[in-house]
Amino acid sequence: MTTDSPRPLRADAVRNSEKIIRAAREVYAERGPDALLDEVARRAGVGIATLYRRFPDKGTLLRAVLEQQFAEQVQPALGRALLDDDPRRGLALAIEAALSSAAGAHSVLTAARGAGVLTAELGHHFFDALAPLVQRGQRTGVIREDLVPEDVRRIVIMLVSVLWTMEPGQDGWRRYVTLALDGLSPASASPLPYPAPEMGRKRES
Repeated sequence: MTTDSPRPLRADAVRNSEKIIRAAREVYAERGPDALLDEVARRAGVGIATLYRRFPDKGTLLRAVLEQQFAEQVQPALGRALLDDDPRRGLALAIEAALSSAAGAHSVLTAARGAGVLTAELGHHFFDALAPLVQRGQRTGVIREDLVPEDVRRIVIMLVSVLWTMEPGQDGWRRYVTLALDGLSPASASPLPYPAPEMGRKRES
């Protein structure tokens, strides 16, 4: 009897993958979005052939870097946000964590954007975690009732796009997080003129 389950990676392969991802985060932070994979391999202490065995192309590596950063920096904040008694404060915590992580990985994001890695699918875990925060805020009256999931996705994408207008390392994005969160308040909210269009599958930019 055969199965289609992938064989688990050997321990040394797992260690190499981890070293390569860590090295990529360092090299992109130092060298910018045009960093070379040869340099990543040298920093990781592996040969370029080993790097390509684990990550067949630049986009695959960049996606792994973004996923690791999400797991380390954003996922814990989402857990704290879901436990917060104030759903609006929890939503702010989650969005600020995501933007802070993105701002800290400016060069990786720029490279991922160029490689076509910033797809709608990449943010599924984040937006799925935001949904209960938004729903709880709507039930308690601190988030406007007409907000739908497509609105939240677009608002976060717009906030991320602010990073392309700033020098790396700046915290000016926090201003626009505050403005966006104020727009989610039901106080003095104007009726929305059109239904939210469906999300396309194009690259987020």
